[in-house]
Amino acid sequence: MNLEEMDDQMSAMQDNDSSPKDSSSTSSQASATAKPKSTRGFASMDPAKQREIARKGGKAAHEKGTAHEFTPDEARAAGRKGGEAVSRDRRHMAEIGREGGQARGQRVAQRKEEMMRRQQTGNVQSIRSENDAEAADTGLTGNGESGSERQSKAS
Repeated sequence: MNLEEMDDQMSAMQDNDSSPKDSSSTSSQASATAKPKSTRGFASMDPAKQREIARKGGKAAHEKGTAHEFTPDEARAAGRKGGEAVSRDRRHMAEIGREGGQARGQRVAQRKEEMMRRQQTGNVQSIRSENDAEAADTGLTGNGESGSERQSKAS
């Protein structure tokens, strides 16, 4: 809806209401009606147009050499600062932890169900071979020793 249409609607509403008004009803009516959205400025643009303008600005800054690029140390410090700011909200941190715990619980339950299904079908050997393959990938055996430690104990 453009500004002219809104003005027409406002004047039509005022013409229809011919009852006398006091100043308090006028101010409450004015606050009840929404301000028309501005058609000026970056924020009123279509998101695709905003992205295009921002992309061009970033590209120009890099070409000019004035764009800031984080060093690993700056990035680490910024991440630490953001983490500290987020962690001040204990309720938010509790929510994050709860979601993580629930997700882990679901994964564990799925693995247990898969193991039960495999045991029922007689595929216990395939589970052991998969676990051995995972241990070989990580370099750890089932008891937490590395493969080289296990070999040295065997000799």
